[in-house]
Amino acid sequence: MRFIQEAGDTGAYQYPAILRNYPLLSAIVAFSIAQSIKFFTHRYKEKRWDAKQFIASGGMPSSHSATVTALAAGVGIIEGFGSSNFSIALILASIVMYDAFGIRLHAGKQAEVLNQIVYELPEEHPLSDSKPLRELLGHTVPQVIAGGFLGVITAVCVCLINRISGRTFDF
Repeated sequence: MRFIQEAGDTGAYQYPAILRNYPLLSAIVAFSIAQSIKFFTHRYKEKRWDAKQFIASGGMPSSHSATVTALAAGVGIIEGFGSSNFSIALILASIVMYDAFGIRLHAGKQAEVLNQIVYELPEEHPLSDSKPLRELLGHTVPQVIAGGFLGVITAVCVCLINRISGRTFDF
């Protein structure tokens, strides 16, 4: 494991290099913020706390989009927006975001239809007591866009906080 020392440090305190991985930290912070927003939004709408919302998929904003855009923006800020690594991160982000509002959204709609069919089955049918499928899987386009903006804003804020505090990044 590689360790980094703070500039001007006497060597008394060292910490893992992963704590200087700015793109990774940006992605984790963006994911955490997006999931927290869902948690508190659910509390506001449903008037009850549901800890499952911290790990739930679907809803506003898209935590998948926030995570991958924060990662891509972090790579762009650190390595440059013309770097190969930024290109890889950008393509990855595009695929994840397309999947969120395309395939996963439609899978959720299919689950809704299948649940309705199972609900209408007679009690003696072998599938009548099947556990319902999860319906909230994907995102709408506004949810994906909101997640993307959250990711970019998070990456920029993490960068500014690190620069203000005088920290450097591990390249």
